[in-house]
Amino acid sequence: MAVAKRDERNRTIATNKVAHREYEIIEELECGIVLSGSEVKAMRESQVRLNDAFARVVRGELWLIGLHVAPYSFGHGFGAHDPDRQRKLLVHRRERERWQSISEQQHLAMVPLRLYFKDGRVKVLLGLGRGRKNYDKRQVIAKRDADLEK
Repeated sequence: MAVAKRDERNRTIATNKVAHREYEIIEELECGIVLSGSEVKAMRESQVRLNDAFARVVRGELWLIGLHVAPYSFGHGFGAHDPDRQRKLLVHRRERERWQSISEQQHLAMVPLRLYFKDGRVKVLLGLGRGRKNYDKRQVIAKRDADLEK
């Protein structure tokens, strides 16, 4: 009997569970991310907090701000990384310019929805979303509960 081995090259690291409740997601984009070695090792251990993170265009580059990657358990001293540093996102120039213009014109937020491995590389699923008011959030929660009862 063969035991099914979990595919380590394609798996979800972290999801932003409150993003779909807080924002109405209009569009999604897959981005690469610039990481150090100890950050990737910490992500393999799923030591990531994605809740307060957001993306912003700064001087023509897309940056992920507020992503907390806990220090790798065996990385001390020289090999360690700053857990709360800003990380550069890798996207095509035209996509970045298009998202920047849409977000500025319509006052939308760029929110990370999911962090995952794809063929051994870390990817970020970024969502372009409009913030919801409190009454909208209550309607979303009520609709979800009604669907669960069905």
